[in-house]
Amino acid sequence: MSNFAVALRQEITRLARREARSLTRSLHKASSQFRRDIAELKRQNAKARAEIVRLQLQAPQGGAAPTAEGAVENIRYSAASVKAQRKRLGLSAEAFGKLVGVTGHTVYKWEHGASRPRRRKLAAMAAVRGIGKTEANARLGGLQGKPASMRKKAVAN
Repeated sequence: MSNFAVALRQEITRLARREARSLTRSLHKASSQFRRDIAELKRQNAKARAEIVRLQLQAPQGGAAPTAEGAVENIRYSAASVKAQRKRLGLSAEAFGKLVGVTGHTVYKWEHGASRPRRRKLAAMAAVRGIGKTEANARLGGLQGKPASMRKKAVAN
C-alpha cells in the first residue's frame, strides 16, 4: 500500500506543478515584457537627458551676439589665435568663456587643440575679436550683474 500512496502523492504533486506552471506562464510573460519595456524607457530617458544637456550647452548663455550665418564659413580658427585673443583682452579662460558663451574648460580645450568650436561659437568669437579690454570688461560686468566699475576695482585689488 505504501507504493500506491507514494505513487499517488507523486502524481498529485506533478499535476499541481503543471497546473501552477500553466497559471503562472501568462504572469511570467507579462513580467518579462514589463522588464523589456522598463529597459527601453530607461534607454529613452538616458537619450533624452543627453539631448537636454547638449541643447543646454548649445543655447546662448549671454555673451557676444553671433555674426551673420553666411560669414561663419569664412571665419578661421586656430588654437593659438584663441589663446592670443584671450591674452590680448587680459581675461581668464573662465571669463573669456562667459563672454563667448561656453565654460572655461571648453576654452582651455580650444586653446590646446583638444577640440574645435562649433559654428555658433566661432561666430561669437568673431564678434569678440573686434572689442577691446574695456568693452570686454563692460560686457562681463553686464553678464555677471555687476557694474563694470565695481568689477575693475575688484580686479585691481
